[in-house]
Amino acid sequence: MVLMNLPVIGAVSVSESLVAMVTICLAYLILKCFNDKIPEGLRRLPGPKPLPIIGNVLEVGSRPYLSLTAMSKRYGEVFQIQIGMRPVVVLSGSDTIRQALIKQGDDFAGRPDLPSFRLINDGKSLAFSTDQAGVWRARRKLAYSALRSFSKLEGTTPEYSCMLEEHICKEGEHLIKQLNTVMQADGRFDPFRHIVVSVANVICGMCFGRRYHHDDEELLSLVNLSDEFGRVVGSGNPGDFIPALRFLPSTTMKNFMKINARFNAFIQKIVTEHYTTYDK
Repeated sequence: MVLMNLPVIGAVSVSESLVAMVTICLAYLILKCFNDKIPEGLRRLPGPKPLPIIGNVLEVGSRPYLSLTAMSKRYGEVFQIQIGMRPVVVLSGSDTIRQALIKQGDDFAGRPDLPSFRLINDGKSLAFSTDQAGVWRARRKLAYSALRSFSKLEGTTPEYSCMLEEHICKEGEHLIKQLNTVMQADGRFDPFRHIVVSVANVICGMCFGRRYHHDDEELLSLVNLSDEFGRVVGSGNPGDFIPALRFLPSTTMKNFMKINARFNAFIQKIVTEHYTTYDK
């Protein structure tokens, strides 16, 4: 009875039109999955046959370290699986991994071009950028240069061989005092949080030229932000692997964008302060 009340386009109802459109889209996706073009002169890597849309997700399962190990025994040390609609090359064996990551490190230094990664610092992140040449190399060179300068600059007192050692040693002293204080007050404690804050303080000292107290709200918010980022990234984004899902509402991606916005605001605030207090 419901179908009887639907409007008709010529001799075809709206419901029939929708079914036809969905069928065409599914057929296109299925054909695309099974007809990926391989560049001339290359051959497809061995691996399990993927299912349409979801790829080999079911075969990988919840314990990929076991399923991928089993696949390597069947397909060899270099094989291909498909996560969603994205091909993924899997390396197994110490010699193969050493060849790729050490001997041919520059060739394999890239990051996957995932939509989520493009949201981090507008796709210009040093850690998550897919651009392994040009701008990315220039930024990496700048970062290395900054680290070298900290290892060459003399400390403020003769007991430290360089500025980097001074930052680390002083923060280590503050950490020991903090742990002693907490131990005397509570009798027991989990050192993880305090160590993370100390590491963050060393980074802030080198990047921003300031040290925060362990109870400083600004520093704690930065550490909490890092924890939130890890949890959200760990939960994964299906839209990275199945493009059609990008257009569906996603709480995970909303949280991911908020975290990046908060981090950028934190950095921008400090940069602005440096500009206003810079002594030319």
